[in-house]
Amino acid sequence: MKRRGLAFGLFRHAVLLAGAVVMLAPFVWMIATSFKPPHEIFAGELTLLPRQWYAAENYHQAFVKVPMLRYLVNGVIVTSAIFVLQVLVAVPCAYALAKLEFRGRALIFTLTLFGLLIPAHVPAIPLYIMLWQAGLLNTYAALVIPFTISVFGIFLMRQFFKAIPDELIHAARLDGLSEFAIVWRIMVPAAMPALVSFGIFSVVAHWNDYFWPLLVINSRELAPPPLGVAYFRNEEAGHDFGPLMAGAVIITAPLVVAFLFAQRRFIEGMTMAGLK
Repeated sequence: MKRRGLAFGLFRHAVLLAGAVVMLAPFVWMIATSFKPPHEIFAGELTLLPRQWYAAENYHQAFVKVPMLRYLVNGVIVTSAIFVLQVLVAVPCAYALAKLEFRGRALIFTLTLFGLLIPAHVPAIPLYIMLWQAGLLNTYAALVIPFTISVFGIFLMRQFFKAIPDELIHAARLDGLSEFAIVWRIMVPAAMPALVSFGIFSVVAHWNDYFWPLLVINSRELAPPPLGVAYFRNEEAGHDFGPLMAGAVIITAPLVVAFLFAQRRFIEGMTMAGLK
């Protein structure tokens, strides 16, 4: 039995290691390419580390040839605005679905689950027409408004709120707190792990979104990071891959750093959201 358990453990770790290699290989190659000069990038032989380090030149060109800093600022503005508005909508909705008794609650929750099945690309044309008629195309509002309601955020927060004892809410009501005060002063602090988890999902999804900004943004001054990389690629005609990979590293790095700092809360939120 010990040998069988040891063999299974080795097999499991081998599978996990192979999966990690497959997942990390593109990122490792992206970073390695950002360190190489052009003649090594297009060389016939396959090498990971550069013979001639060209990192300073590539990363300098990534900021010089395109307004990379502007793209990063746009990404911060858009993702922050989306997340704040999503929280303002999702938290009260999740509280109502988890802790309040009213007619039609089950139906609303069913429709919320149904909304999880609809891809974001399906309502793209109606949303585009609506924004065009409102005169909001090529603005920050066009990047933010369609995503202010997150059915995933409502579902995740609702699952976490279900795990909070009802006695805590009853005690808050006896102390004279209103329902809104209970939401923001009691439920939100208790649900901080779930809120961090949702924040990671939201920021990553909208920081990396390329499809929607490509539809509604024409000005390069408003481009978020993924669309900015596309502009960079077009300007370089696909030949100067060193600065292009450097730009991709710069855009990816904030997400990796944010996840490393928030990974404990992220795991807590995803674990506790499934308790009920």
